[in-house]
Amino acid sequence: MIALAEPYRFGDGASIGIGSLPHRDTDAAAAFAIGEFDIATIPSLPRLSTREGMIEQANEPLDGPGFASLRTFLDLSQKVSLDGSPVKWQFVGPVTLGIELVNSGVEVAAAFEKATTTVRSKLAEISALVTQALPNSPQLVVLDEPWFSDLMSPGFPIAPDEAVDFLSSAMAALPTSSVVGVHCCAPCDIAMLLASGPNVISVPVSAELVDWAGYISRFLDDGGTVAWGVIPTEGPIPTTADRNWRALSDVWCSLVQLGCDPILLRQQSLVSPACGLAGHSAAVARRIARLTSDVGRRVKDQSAATRLSLGA
Repeated sequence: MIALAEPYRFGDGASIGIGSLPHRDTDAAAAFAIGEFDIATIPSLPRLSTREGMIEQANEPLDGPGFASLRTFLDLSQKVSLDGSPVKWQFVGPVTLGIELVNSGVEVAAAFEKATTTVRSKLAEISALVTQALPNSPQLVVLDEPWFSDLMSPGFPIAPDEAVDFLSSAMAALPTSSVVGVHCCAPCDIAMLLASGPNVISVPVSAELVDWAGYISRFLDDGGTVAWGVIPTEGPIPTTADRNWRALSDVWCSLVQLGCDPILLRQQSLVSPACGLAGHSAAVARRIARLTSDVGRRVKDQSAATRLSLGA
């Protein structure tokens, strides 16, 4: 895992966003991102501009239209005195960017070399910009790797160990004070995801996670945090969080039966929507954010009760 010089513990059921929002107004998106999540999450607005898309941002300068939502967020965060509070942001990972370059016709080795160099450079630039605006705010930086779900598939253009190395190299471009995570919005090989050395993994709640109980247990024992994608972003959107809370509780119960520490599961957990919210209306996005926070409150309550029972 990435070593932190001044670790800030993200956990206790705090809610975070995944990044993309449906807004076409940067001011409204910034207010949403700060107001609707426990940990303010810097948004991207692909419906405002395709240049704010996950892949497109890799080739955009920070002072260009592809990062208008980032700049507006930082302006508002200074006006509302957010400095000192934690923030979360994310950027495309090198494996996913490399795959997109291969799909566009770039030779495999050149594609992943370019992807890794590009991601490392952009992570350093964004981190410096956020630090300049919010020098006292701990940063949770998450690399978005949807293509990791196909990592073990026949025909994947690089070996799993190469993918892990590319992801680890990108993470190493960030300051040691950052908490670094990786997000995959589909079922994936958790062992390979963890092998890259993140402090946080961000994955949708699924019964399939129980198959990785041993890896998750060791990750928690080593101080890692899981961001559980507790509210689905595809299909019917629930009206209450009851079913989603039960789904998370069922996964946790199964993990505990297989050796996971129930205390660490609660204390070293974040909650989020399963994926970004750009595909919904602003009203539905707000409902998903608030359902996520509802599950987070239940995690917080259990975490607090655990601390009290231990005399902490």
